[in-house]
Amino acid sequence: MSVTTQTRSAQKTLAPWMRSLVGGLVTALPVILIGIVILLFAPAYLVRVAFAAYVNLLIVLGLQIFMGNSMVANLGQGAFVGIGAYSVAILATPVAMKKLSIPDAPFGLADIVLHPALAAGAGLGITGLIAALTGLVIARLSGEAATIVTFSLMMVVHSIFIQWTDLFKGAQAFFGIPQVVGLATAIGAATLATIIARLFKDSASGLHLRASAESLLAARAFGVDVFRLRLLAWILGAVICASGGILYAFFMGTINARAFHFELVMTTLAMLILGGMRTVSGAVFGCIALALLLEAIRSVESGIAVAGFQLPPLLGLSGLAMGAIIVLGMTFRPRGIFVRLELDELLWRLFARRQPRAITEGKPI
Repeated sequence: MSVTTQTRSAQKTLAPWMRSLVGGLVTALPVILIGIVILLFAPAYLVRVAFAAYVNLLIVLGLQIFMGNSMVANLGQGAFVGIGAYSVAILATPVAMKKLSIPDAPFGLADIVLHPALAAGAGLGITGLIAALTGLVIARLSGEAATIVTFSLMMVVHSIFIQWTDLFKGAQAFFGIPQVVGLATAIGAATLATIIARLFKDSASGLHLRASAESLLAARAFGVDVFRLRLLAWILGAVICASGGILYAFFMGTINARAFHFELVMTTLAMLILGGMRTVSGAVFGCIALALLLEAIRSVESGIAVAGFQLPPLLGLSGLAMGAIIVLGMTFRPRGIFVRLELDELLWRLFARRQPRAITEGKPI
């Protein structure tokens, strides 16, 4: 029996949804372990750095759900992250603080305050509604048109944040948001998002959507409703991106529109490209690898001492490194670290290769 046949027969002993659930948990295991180590041993500043990395992971997973399955470009993730963050900021900030920050807010929002959990649910609902409306257009697009429209979406939303000062405070920071979450919450959210992304990828909808990415005409010829599947993936990905913005707002206690603009888009896109956009494991490990690399570069960027010599600050090094990673990744590994197989599938293959060898070595000669 071949290794591939053994692997498939072993995996078929589990129900499809159970295999996806176990696969998602295996992929999320490094995320959980790293988070636990940071919670137990890391200083406070590293906890803040790790929290930002987990927020980025949520955004990258949201990107992967739509972009990785449909292979339609998406540069609008910053819009949904910002919508989620500003939704909870406006709804959950105490009235006394809103009287200072947005006293002239329309619709009586300056006098309304919700429990953080209700505000988070409302933020996800608002994001889902906006994603459904924008998805009616974006789900019909491909290629350069999708790239331009999704980038334009981010620019339009960012302009609203900046220009509608009565509601979003413009370029100034929106402060007074209740700080009610910590790193443990981010770890749980990232784990749940990883499982959701894997379940969607392995579902019939995810399979049909990936088939349409290979051949759009062939998928339509076989009766696949490509528009519906793209719209579903767009909404689900947007909601997961918004959850990252919600956690960010509830952790930081203050937000600014610049945090959801071009830098966030390029960072999360680079993470997805580096890891491999076709797999959930690629999204997770691309985020981990680039987060570690960027943090090391930032420490060098601020100036370090090497062999008794103090290096000057290298301002802009992180931006240069980001561009270099994208260029080198697209040149030498255009499909990312995890091309098609997930982490659990690779482990199954490794186990299946070793098992026959172990049986053979145990037989008497």
